[in-house]
This record gives sequence, structure tokens and C-alpha cells, in this order.
Amino acid sequence: MIPLYDRIQELKAMYPDPRSAVMPALQLAQERHGGWLPEQAFREVADALDLTPAYCLSIASFYDMFRLEPVGEHVIEVCTNISCGLNGAQQVVEAFASELGLGAGETSGDGAWTLRTVECLGGCGWATVVAVNNRHRLHVQAADVPGIVAELRGESA
Repeated sequence: MIPLYDRIQELKAMYPDPRSAVMPALQLAQERHGGWLPEQAFREVADALDLTPAYCLSIASFYDMFRLEPVGEHVIEVCTNISCGLNGAQQVVEAFASELGLGAGETSGDGAWTLRTVECLGGCGWATVVAVNNRHRLHVQAADVPGIVAELRGESA
């Protein structure tokens, strides 16, 4: 595996301004740190891009795609923006909460599950959009949730 610093240098070379590489560099760092960005990740990205860790944190804390706390093996993110909200996003969140026994923004004690609500997954025409381990599922309704969870548990019918 290519060291993170070297991989970020490759990203940096693709942009005229190093700040333009901060989002893909943070995404890469998140992948390398088990799905979230610990303090060390901000130092690594900042060092590679000649930025400050505080600048990198300011970017990461603004966007839902970056996670600032450890996440479970399975990360379920329900879009709650206007289109999804009008198509039952709250009921989908409640169905996941019921199936998993945890609330939005929580990770299960065994580290298997994280349930999050996010501002937008970019699929307004396919509401409600749910990202399961970064793969989008479209037109999700509350009635679909038990099947999704069963599938992730390996219990598919």
C-alpha cells in the first residue's frame, strides 16, 4: 500500500492550489483510519498539503461525508434533506433505530452499527436515499428497513 503522505502528494499534483486537494486527501485519510478522522489524520493531511490541522478540521467538520468519531463496521446514513424528508426519511430513521436498537448519531456497543442522519446524499430525485457502507440505496421506505438490516446481518431471505 502506498503511504498516505505519498498518495496525498499524488492528489496534490492534480490541483493548482494544494487547498483544492484537501477534500480528497481527507477522504483518503478517513479510509486509512478505519472510516473516521482522528486527530492524527488531520496532522497527516495538513503536513502533506502544507496546511494547518485546524484548517483541515474546519473542512471536515462542515461536510457530512467526514466522520469525526469512530464508526461501526456497518455505517447507515439516512438523508434527511427536503426531498427525502417529504418522502418519509424520518420514518426510515425510526425504522433503522428500532431494528438496530440505537438512535441517530449512535454506534452500537459492539461496534457493529452506526446510524447517522445526513444533510444530503445528492439523490433528491430518488428519495429517500440511504447510504449503507457508502453505497446508496434509492427510494427506501420504512418497510424496506428490516430487509436491509437482515441482509447486512447475513440473514437474507
